[in-house]
Amino acid sequence: MTTPPGNYPPPPGPYGQPAPGPYPPPQGGYPLPQGGYPPPPPPLPYQQQPPPGYYPPPPAQQTNWWAIVSLIFGVIGGVLISVVCGIVGLKKAKQGQGGRGLAIAGLVLSSLWVIGLIIGLTLALTVWQGTVTATDVKVGDCLKEIPDSMRVLTVDTVGCEETHAGEVFAVLQMPEGDFPGQSAIEEFQNKCEPALATYSPRALVDDSVQMYVLYPTAETWAQGDRAVTCVATLDPPRTGSLKD
Repeated sequence: MTTPPGNYPPPPGPYGQPAPGPYPPPQGGYPLPQGGYPPPPPPLPYQQQPPPGYYPPPPAQQTNWWAIVSLIFGVIGGVLISVVCGIVGLKKAKQGQGGRGLAIAGLVLSSLWVIGLIIGLTLALTVWQGTVTATDVKVGDCLKEIPDSMRVLTVDTVGCEETHAGEVFAVLQMPEGDFPGQSAIEEFQNKCEPALATYSPRALVDDSVQMYVLYPTAETWAQGDRAVTCVATLDPPRTGSLKD
């Protein structure tokens, strides 16, 4: 075995030996502050935030008693009170109170009551126009139709130029005193025929003309009725007076 020439470097050391570090070891770190780190600040109080787009509910509206009263009286027909309270109720509603719909409903109901009243009065005037108490008819009045009941309280009068079924030609007054009875009244009725001859002589010879008599009853006699009313009936009904 020969010895290697002397100009070769020696072999490396055993495996695993670390090589010397190229940098010097670091100096000590930043010194700790005296007394250590201060404690963290306390957490802020928790406040719940509404979700995006959420708005709190508006405050409750005050009760509008004017509107309520308007509706109540509008239902029962108290038109004047309903209208006044309804107007005030609408003003209160504009100021932020509720009840606008109630006030409007009260005013509408009051209007319906007024319309109904007007229609009712119109119908009543139409139906009762020309209707008079049987004791209030006078000579020359023409009757729309001849009553067919035994007890006549009212009759319907029309102008003689309109079609009518009867014409009053005499109103005879019985003498004062106690009720004379039915027989005396029937006898008094016999005075109607001479009265017709005076009123319209032609009617006596007209076969379409007959007589109808309104006379007092015991009840109307006690109320002061003394009139025996003589009526010429016309069959068929006609226009114009018997005196024409």
